Amino acid sequence: MAWDVTVPYIYAESHIGNTATEAGAAANQAAVKSQKYDELASTHIFHPVAIETGGTWSHRAGELLQEIGRRATLITREPRESTFLFQQLSIALQTANAVAFLYTFDSD
Repeated sequence: MAWDVTVPYIYAESHIGNTATEAGAAANQAAVKSQKYDELASTHIFHPVAIETGGTWSHRAGELLQEIGRRATLITREPRESTFLFQQLSIALQTANAVAFLYTFDSD
């Protein structure tokens, strides 16, 4: 399996029109752009993973993580595996957003 993770910035001019009217619009649009990997389909199972900077997941990314959580539950017998996975990835996204925000300040 291969995946490509992209995190579109929802306040970019190119996204603001769509994201103002539909939650997840930028993530779903970014996931569709991953068609450049179509040639991998013959040798890999490919999943685009798009998560907006605000935290909304593309439909396909959400489905993939639910499946990973379901399979982890089968192994560990812990029914909250999907929840734990989403929480861990959400914290990673928030941390990356905080780091990106800090780098916008002048260091002088």
